[in-house]
Amino acid sequence: MKKLTHEEITQNRSTLETIDTVDKLPVYVILNSIRSSYNVGSIFRTSDGAMIKKLFLCGYTPHPPKKEILKTALGSTDSVEWEFVEDATEVVSRLKAEGVKICALEQTHSSRVHYSIQNTEFPIALIVGNEVSGVSQELIDLCDFSIEIPQYGIKQSLNAAVAYGISIFELRKIYDTEK
Repeated sequence: MKKLTHEEITQNRSTLETIDTVDKLPVYVILNSIRSSYNVGSIFRTSDGAMIKKLFLCGYTPHPPKKEILKTALGSTDSVEWEFVEDATEVVSRLKAEGVKICALEQTHSSRVHYSIQNTEFPIALIVGNEVSGVSQELIDLCDFSIEIPQYGIKQSLNAAVAYGISIFELRKIYDTEK
């Protein structure tokens, strides 16, 4: 086994010039009132890795060109389509009108495990909420369903960027496997 060089890794990757021609994962991500610029930057980078459709930054979620986001995102603010919309309910309404299913990444009375999504449920908008209070009840009321990552320790949840990473790559796997 030999570690790949940077050149070997990048030779089969998209570039900023070709990114718009690539078939993207039919997932829109809505970040609502995320506090940490570092979490936002991490979510940008993960979104690039999963090649999502679009990222919406809502509420008081920090957005580029904040230096902490740019530092953590490592250029992915250029490769991930994004938009700042203060009111997340506006984004949800817009996406619902386009036939997108709305999903909260949140523990609810009827949440499903994160790997239970079916290919027929795409396109999906995944809402990621505040690091402390999670997805607001106002947004949950607008959702078609919710998913959660099972917790086996004493803590109730994972860091927002970590939970997003687990969920988005599971969605990528489901989409790629079943298409």
